Amino acid sequence: MLSNLIKKILLGISILCFYTGTAFAQTQNPDYDANLAQELGADDYGMKSYILVMLKTGSRDAEITEKAVRDSLFAGHLGNIQRLVDLNKLVVAGPLGRNDKTYRGIFILNTNSMEEAAELLQTDPAIKEKLLESELYAWYGSAALPVYLEASQKVGKYKIN
Repeated sequence: MLSNLIKKILLGISILCFYTGTAFAQTQNPDYDANLAQELGADDYGMKSYILVMLKTGSRDAEITEKAVRDSLFAGHLGNIQRLVDLNKLVVAGPLGRNDKTYRGIFILNTNSMEEAAELLQTDPAIKEKLLESELYAWYGSAALPVYLEASQKVGKYKIN
């Protein structure tokens, strides 16, 4: 009886190992472009490290009440977004809907260095003046994110100046 139990356990382990092994089997991607992967800094899975930035309402938001000052800071914020895109340092940016965490938007910066990310963020007037503040996180995502920017310039009917 004990030997039957051992046989059943071993059979179960063997079946589990077989299915686990096949679940993680890898096949070569027939569309793989080694040059593009290298150009984008992709690893073998087509991924790379970035810095995800959560923008939130800053500590001076309530203090900065003059409309002309706020407008100037947000215009500088939008200009800085374009500057970072032009430098290939910002690959995703966008606002968030209202929420209870005071989150206002996100950036995905094309760097894996927290220090470089912090330096890049200090070039943003709205962040520098604490109208917005940021939380930084290491993020692992598709290395192809920077390539979508070219198409994104062609799908919007209106351009923000």
